[in-house]
Order: sequence, then structure tokens, then C-alpha cells
Amino acid sequence: MIEEIKDKKHVCPWWLCFTFDNPLRRIFHDPVKILSPYVHKGDTAIDIGPGMGYFTIPLAELVGSAGCVTAIDIQPKMLSALMERAHKKGVEERIKTHLAGPDSIGFYEKADFILAFWMVHEVPDQLRFLSEIRNLMKPEGMFLMVEPVIHVSKKKFSRTLETAKGLGFVIKESPEISMSRSALFTLGKNDR
Repeated sequence: MIEEIKDKKHVCPWWLCFTFDNPLRRIFHDPVKILSPYVHKGDTAIDIGPGMGYFTIPLAELVGSAGCVTAIDIQPKMLSALMERAHKKGVEERIKTHLAGPDSIGFYEKADFILAFWMVHEVPDQLRFLSEIRNLMKPEGMFLMVEPVIHVSKKKFSRTLETAKGLGFVIKESPEISMSRSALFTLGKNDR
């Protein structure tokens, strides 16, 4: 029980996400500019820790009517707010939600693109988390991990990168994203 409470301290509360999802943020984090090099019409994408859909809705627009986006979160209120916003934007049919458990993503459909934006530092067991992401990637899939510089030091980010490499991830590039540390991963040839 104490461990469960301690873990919840790492999770951004649903009500705070309103501060992340505002028009000013587009100056620093333009979702289309960040995602469009990696996401294409017809793709299957996963947004882990999507908040209220800041990246999920643009992902749904990028994959188009032939694609699909799954938003995965551990907070039902986040997923509910996300779907309300998706409905207002007319992309709700392209988005499905999945409520993850406290210890596991619990989702098994493979994806062309997976996004974890400013949330990996909240995960208590990164090895397990990254293993699950690896299992969700299609052989030619990509995983974009972005972490905030204010919460994640270079040293901590490097440890996460080493964990990912140990699981067979290969760093394809490190996109420049404002106020962030990032890595775009693919799977090594032997891990596809």
C-alpha cells in the first residue's frame, strides 16, 4: 500500500494537465512539427501518458482516416477528457483508449509509432516499461521518448538510454525539442 501511494506521487494529476494543454505551448512544442517526420497516413500509433490529448489529437490527424491512435493512461479522467476533446475536433473515430494498470501497460497491439512525451521519468520500473514498449513495436516501428530537462538530468537520461539499448533499442536520432532531452528509437536488426 505504501509503495502504491509512493508511485502515485510520480504521476502528474489529471487536473494539472490543463496547464500543459494551452495555445502558448505550441510555440515550444508544435505537435505537427515534432511528429510529422515520423507519422504517416494509415499508421498505427500509440501515445503513452497522453494527458488530455495534446499530442494524441494531432497524431489522429496525421494518421488520417485509415490510421488509428491508441491513447494509454493510468488515469480514467485523462482518457475521458481526451475523448471529449477528440470529439470536438472530429477525430474520435480514429482514437481508442486503453486504461493501463499500475504495474503494466497491459496492451498488446503492435504499432508503427509510439510516443512517450515527458512521462518516462514518472515510471517506477523503467526496465519493465521499456520492455513492454519494445514488444509493442512493429519490426520497422519507431519509439520517440522525450523527457523534460527540468526533471531529468543528463545522467538520468543517459541511464534510461542505456536501459533501452540493453533491450535492443537503437538510437536513430536525437531530435531537438525545446526544453527536452529526446531519443528516437528503432529496433536492432536482431530484435525485429
